[in-house]
Amino acid sequence: MVGFKATDVPPTATVKFLGAGTAACIADLITFPLDTAKVRLQIQGESQGPVHATASAQYRGVLGTILTMVRTEGPRSLYNGLVAGLQRQMSFASVRIGLYDSVKQFYTKGSEHASIGSRLLAGSTTGALAVAVAQPTDVVKVRFQAQARAGGGRRYQSTVDAYKTIAREEGFRGLWKGTSPNVARNAIVNCAELVTYDLIKDTLLKASLMTDDLPCHFTSAFGAGFCTTVIASPVDVVKTRYMNSALGQYSSAGRCALTMLQKEGPRAFYKGFMPSFLRLGSWNVVMFVTYEQLKRALMAACTSREAPF
Repeated sequence: MVGFKATDVPPTATVKFLGAGTAACIADLITFPLDTAKVRLQIQGESQGPVHATASAQYRGVLGTILTMVRTEGPRSLYNGLVAGLQRQMSFASVRIGLYDSVKQFYTKGSEHASIGSRLLAGSTTGALAVAVAQPTDVVKVRFQAQARAGGGRRYQSTVDAYKTIAREEGFRGLWKGTSPNVARNAIVNCAELVTYDLIKDTLLKASLMTDDLPCHFTSAFGAGFCTTVIASPVDVVKTRYMNSALGQYSSAGRCALTMLQKEGPRAFYKGFMPSFLRLGSWNVVMFVTYEQLKRALMAACTSREAPF
């Protein structure tokens, strides 16, 4: 057994809730530069046609984007929006990941054998609930990651300033901009991420290919990250573009998607795919491995406190 040993007592809903939020914050701290690079690549060329966008591209590739940002804006630019990102993960991941097992049990009415349909329903439900809780933090995070520090053209000076400015200039609806594509994205992401992880892990354990420890968690998380990126990338690009757009630039998320298709072609929906995969793959590995270990550590601490002798 690698890492903390699983306890006989299953983790409580509170342990899962807190563990998921904490694990997601740790994963964000490690992978945030990749997420920022992804956002910059996704919004690049949105005001130009495909030919002009390719010719004048400021960012090329994951490493090129990161190096360009460090050179022109400084290393700190890679962590633009980190505060909002951590706020988002603590509220967002706690709901969508921490409550997944509880909601799955609700749909299966307590049965130990969950069908794929029940898992998909649980993933969609917690993903949508998480958006309802964390949407403003997601908007601020994307806006910060999209803005360049160089040239004095920054839209917001701090996280608090961003919340205030968006609410003042765009109204309450501004903080909830992109809710529809975000609900769609996170229902898809949550299903792909959690259900894939769940299924891969169950398959490995039932086939006795691995035991319930770190290698199993790592393999399941990596597979979940790849599947999620392939499925969710188009919706993720539209969500990023729409959230970052100026007031009145797009009448709806659907109009944003149509404009992208007309001006940049179908490939625009997979802009930033490599940083998305690198980020989601590494984020999933760090998050799920940390989450599994945190659950075990917290339950072990609770058990030892309740039974000191």
